[in-house]
Amino acid sequence: MSETATPPSAPLRARAEIDLAALRANVRTLRAHAPGAALMAVVKSDAYGHGAVACARAAVEAGAGWLGTATPEEALALRAAGLPGRVMCWLWTPGGPWREAIEADLDVSVSGLWALDEVCEAARATGLPARVQLKADTGLGRNGCQPGEDWHALVGRALRAEHEGLLRVTGLWSHFACADEPGHPSITAQLTRFREMVAYAEGEGVRPEVRHIANSPATLTLPEAHFDLVRTGIAVYGVSPSPEIGHPADFGLRPVMTLSASMALVKRVPEGHGVSYGHHYVTPGGTTLGLVPVGYADGIPRHASGSGPVLIDGKWRTVAGRIAMDQFVVDLGGDEPGAGAEAVLFGPGDRGEPTAEDWAQAAGTIAYEIVTRIGTRVPRVYVNE
Repeated sequence: MSETATPPSAPLRARAEIDLAALRANVRTLRAHAPGAALMAVVKSDAYGHGAVACARAAVEAGAGWLGTATPEEALALRAAGLPGRVMCWLWTPGGPWREAIEADLDVSVSGLWALDEVCEAARATGLPARVQLKADTGLGRNGCQPGEDWHALVGRALRAEHEGLLRVTGLWSHFACADEPGHPSITAQLTRFREMVAYAEGEGVRPEVRHIANSPATLTLPEAHFDLVRTGIAVYGVSPSPEIGHPADFGLRPVMTLSASMALVKRVPEGHGVSYGHHYVTPGGTTLGLVPVGYADGIPRHASGSGPVLIDGKWRTVAGRIAMDQFVVDLGGDEPGAGAEAVLFGPGDRGEPTAEDWAQAAGTIAYEIVTRIGTRVPRVYVNE
């Protein structure tokens, strides 16, 4: 990914401006929402498209005691960049880099016996104990160990390995399915199941440093789910986990990314002029068209064709016709802002610009996807470092 520490001297075709002051403020706000728990800033998927290393450093500066990634490779990259402290990774496949993870002092998640066997083998090879967190499937149905006999077997074998000095069980954890849907019955059911599975493990002798199940929505709305640690992902970047639970400002959060581009062309066209592939938009009268030089190769969702909002010259405009690979068109209604004028696709909304949630609504998706999918052709420009 192209990363720029300071704003460049020359204009860019497009830029994703990352406000690290906003990110630090978000972390402090989230810590205040869960004052009795430590906070993990999740920086998987290149920090949800914001740039993992820069965002991880800012989060730690603001008091995040843990960093979280999905893949071990993401976690190892943080270590290679000099990030200290606790780093956890949870998405493993057979043959994964267990030895490197142990040597890098990562916390690794284990959901089944195959993974426990592999991490123990790596611990023997390194001569170092692994830091292992056991994941319980309390109802999400993805990763995690099933309750009952499977959980009993995993806990028992982990304790035997701990007694042998091969590992330390540092955590017991799970993940919500519907915490972003207030009142959903699965929330209470999962909390009950989590408490039961934790109680079994602790009754057998597991002494975890942290027990955790709360993601961003649970951190914001379910204090009973905070336990010892909360894992905040999308909320760190100032995006609400769901419009149903509230907007970012309702929780004291501020969006971190502003995506903009420089207009490539403005031109006059007559009535009846087709616009972009398939002519799904035809000008209703003589007008001006503006060309915005980003497209689905940059992560702009093609599903927002004809509906995606853009702020140009102080006015909201809408994508006219199909979004192409590298560009899309807006009908400027006769205005002529000129080539090089700024087109703001989304940001915090302070200047009246659209937000990532607006684009999510236009594309029929969630705001997580809007920020995470912004591609490598768009430089991340960090401000307020």
